[in-house]
Amino acid sequence: MAEHLASIFGTEKDRVNCPFYFKIGACRHGDRCSRLHNKPTISQTLLLQNMYQNPALNAPPGPDGLPMPIDARQSQEHFEDFYEDIFEELAKFGEIENLNVCDNLADHMVGSVYVKFSDEEGAAAALQGLQGRFYGGRPIQIEFSPVTDFREATCRQYEENTCTRGGYCNFMHLRPISRDLRKALFGRYKRKERVEDDRRDDRGRGGPRPGGRDDFRDRRRDRSPGGDRRGRDFERGPRRGGRESSAERRARIASWNAERDTGPPGGAPNGSLPGPPPASYNGGAPPSYGGSAQFPGPPQQRY
Repeated sequence: MAEHLASIFGTEKDRVNCPFYFKIGACRHGDRCSRLHNKPTISQTLLLQNMYQNPALNAPPGPDGLPMPIDARQSQEHFEDFYEDIFEELAKFGEIENLNVCDNLADHMVGSVYVKFSDEEGAAAALQGLQGRFYGGRPIQIEFSPVTDFREATCRQYEENTCTRGGYCNFMHLRPISRDLRKALFGRYKRKERVEDDRRDDRGRGGPRPGGRDDFRDRRRDRSPGGDRRGRDFERGPRRGGRESSAERRARIASWNAERDTGPPGGAPNGSLPGPPPASYNGGAPPSYGGSAQFPGPPQQRY
């Protein structure tokens, strides 16, 4: 039973909860609706009721009693000025994902503004910051909205210019803005995301991204004549200051022993063990390690 109630919640089959309030956050019956309007206590979306005053609806009446026509370009400029003004004020409280203004004519939806923040904290801060304030001389009526997916709340026929109900449709007729204005307002978040992604990638790799300036400097140093040519010099022998193999150490020790026994012509080379003294040293007698003439240091041993 619980699974069945959960599956039909917010649909036409739900005889307890109002499906229209669940989808669009408003109902044409208002408080007289026979179904429940479950207002959320916290949400990412806020509803600012009847906030936008369309100049076409407030135009003075003409000789025939009907509102005088308004130039479409001036009407769009008036709307985009309102849109930008609202966006800049709401952006002070957090990152905005969606900002939609209804172009419907019914009383429960006319001029309503829906704003969805990236998190609930931003929406809660905006609700607290805008309560008791005025816009255009009118008090702002703001509340949390259950709308989370505007695709379910938007009239698809209106987007295709085929809606037969006009402005009195029960689904949202969202008024569009120009591409330049959308790019200018929402583009700030995309630039911020790109910067954060680049920084996150750099931290994940432990340094700059491949192909960056530092990598180019490393490759240039490898190709330079005095650079670190570790790959090309590896087969030629150990690098200066590196460890020798066991065979190389044994060969070097054997050469030291041979030089000590025979003595190279011209004296011991720099860095090798000293050989025996010439025959004229100490009266031509062999060296005595216990006499007055001694080699400096301890007696030498054969390896």
